[in-house]
Amino acid sequence: MSPTIDPQSITGMVLAGGRGLRMGGIDKGLQPFSGKPLALHTLERLQAGGGVAALAINANRHLPAYEAFGVPVWPDADTDFAGPLAGFLTGLRHCQTPYLLTVPCDTPLFPLDLAQRLAQALTEQNADIALASAPAPDANGQPQLRVQPVFCLMRTHLLSDLSGFVARGGRKVRAWTAQHPTALVGFDQVGDAAEAFANANTLAELQQLERFCL
Repeated sequence: MSPTIDPQSITGMVLAGGRGLRMGGIDKGLQPFSGKPLALHTLERLQAGGGVAALAINANRHLPAYEAFGVPVWPDADTDFAGPLAGFLTGLRHCQTPYLLTVPCDTPLFPLDLAQRLAQALTEQNADIALASAPAPDANGQPQLRVQPVFCLMRTHLLSDLSGFVARGGRKVRAWTAQHPTALVGFDQVGDAAEAFANANTLAELQQLERFCL
């Protein structure tokens, strides 16, 4: 059997700290999806996958609503909504396990085996970071693997490095991960759902994704 990481060593964190500008500035993680708040659906999907031991949410607004989900809520220290890396940094600061897995709240159909596949690749390639990649059409409409950088498994010893990167003005996930050994994991195998990494930038797109849960 290929080596991997014990789920007890991984904290799964839902990223729900953004501005939600494409949804008109509403708190995306609290929008209803399949009968429950989107961020709660994402938490439950992470838990159902069985690849993580601890769960948390990164949020910056309506904290009592997120706290009602029953897991720790970690707001960013800097509240200027500095993007996913701010959430990464918050997670690394609070995480009590050797690994942190981040998942955005607006991609509710992500694979149940996400944590296991990222963990296996990180271990096999002796990497510090593992990122998901999934098919997406290129300029000619042909499917090509595209990195999904916020689906990220990282070693928590990267805290100091990421802190320095952000302090120097770094904001791009791929610019940071490019500085470290990174495993790219393709979710284009037989049985992988084509819609697994479809994200909702508008309420209409969110409603469209609900049909896959029927």
